[in-house]
Amino acid sequence: MKSLISAVITLGMLLPLTAFAESMSAEGNWRTIDDETGEAKSIVRIWNDGGELKGEIVELLNPTEPNPVCTECKGSRRNQPLVGLNIIWGLEQDGDEWVDGNILDPQNGKEYSAQLKVTEGGSQLEVRGYLGFALIGRTQTWHRVD
Repeated sequence: MKSLISAVITLGMLLPLTAFAESMSAEGNWRTIDDETGEAKSIVRIWNDGGELKGEIVELLNPTEPNPVCTECKGSRRNQPLVGLNIIWGLEQDGDEWVDGNILDPQNGKEYSAQLKVTEGGSQLEVRGYLGFALIGRTQTWHRVD
């Protein structure tokens, strides 16, 4: 009986830790917020593909035209629909951050080095894009979508 009570107490202590770890995951759907205008732009789905974090646009919020494409993108992304476009790739976990990846700005077609960090108990994602050094770049704060 004593071991059953001990097991129940241990399980009760581990469940909140599991929920916390899941909420601190970068995986899931995120509402992107433009760092210059403060306007919500899209919903991006982020997933882990064999240790590499990737992300694609799954919805545009208030698009200016129906079914927009990435006219400024280079290579295989040029003129591809924005919905379904892979805009995050190559990120690898380093402690509580994801680093050494890339992010595409579909507005101007430019690719930047990227790093991500989940904050605010898992409800926000700091997305940093930069050229060269992480100190020189822009950070957006995205919000988790349930």
